[in-house]
Amino acid sequence: MASASSSSARHLFDESKTRLCARVGVNVNNLGSVTRQIVKYSETNEIMHQTLKNFTQVDVVSDYSKQNLQKMSLILQHVGYQYDVMQDSVNHLDYLKEQVTAMER
Repeated sequence: MASASSSSARHLFDESKTRLCARVGVNVNNLGSVTRQIVKYSETNEIMHQTLKNFTQVDVVSDYSKQNLQKMSLILQHVGYQYDVMQDSVNHLDYLKEQVTAMER
């Protein structure tokens, strides 16, 4: 009877070992799937990170461009003022020429 018990225990051990190996095989297959998903997520995460970085750079460049346009608008306004002042000076010179000519007569 001891041998039957020993044989039964061995058979149970072998059966458990076989099931364990089968489950480990299934888990290894699942692990491959999980690994692929992790790699895919990692690549997606890297793409998202790069996209966010590019968007941030574009946003900064856009802000600089906006500031430069505002500065150029201000410069254009000041050039307009200077043009008006020069135009007034030219008109004043014409008036002065007329006065000098009148004084010479």
